[in-house]
Amino acid sequence: IEGESVSETDRFIEEVNEELRRDKLFSQFRKYGWIAVLAVFLIVGGTAYREFRISTEKSRAESMGDAILAALQLDTTSERSNALGKIEILDDNDAILVALLRAAENSLASNNAESAKILEQLEASDVSSAYVQLANFKKLILEGSELSHEARVSGLEIISDSASPYRLFADEQLALIDLLSGDKQASIKRLIQIVEDATASESLRQRATQLMIMLGAKTNITES
Repeated sequence: IEGESVSETDRFIEEVNEELRRDKLFSQFRKYGWIAVLAVFLIVGGTAYREFRISTEKSRAESMGDAILAALQLDTTSERSNALGKIEILDDNDAILVALLRAAENSLASNNAESAKILEQLEASDVSSAYVQLANFKKLILEGSELSHEARVSGLEIISDSASPYRLFADEQLALIDLLSGDKQASIKRLIQIVEDATASESLRQRATQLMIMLGAKTNITES
């Protein structure tokens, strides 16, 4: 009987301890449970926001693409340039693409002064240096713009002497300028430098080689 009494006492104590642990757990949940609920809401809400943002970006990109394609399908260069200029710009990438397209359309229409203006605005904007360099190079090779011959040559020489990705293209333009100026030897010298440069693209090397042949210069380059 005494053993049974001790066993019942132990069982009672265990039940009391279990009840106390349960009460403590519920108390802790009531005190801190909101944190877990908030965490769940944040995770679910964050996922929903991410999906919404991706969907919004995709829709915006598609709308931008449709607007650009619609503008480029217009009949005249002036209509295309005007339509491109009316497209709503939402970020730097849009601004860069639209500016380059507008500059190209104005150049096709022989409106090089306007094209140069657009490229200068792109140069002065807060965009990646790669696009600034591209805008600068395209501005320098515009024919008939308000840029003086001296300024054009000086700008191309700066690019030629730099680590710009347009360095060899600047050399090509300078070679053409030398040729038009009557300095055949200077032109050939620049063309040789292009052909011998390991970083020159195949198409650029072929153009330089063909011009050298036309000028009567000796070349060991075999066209592919």
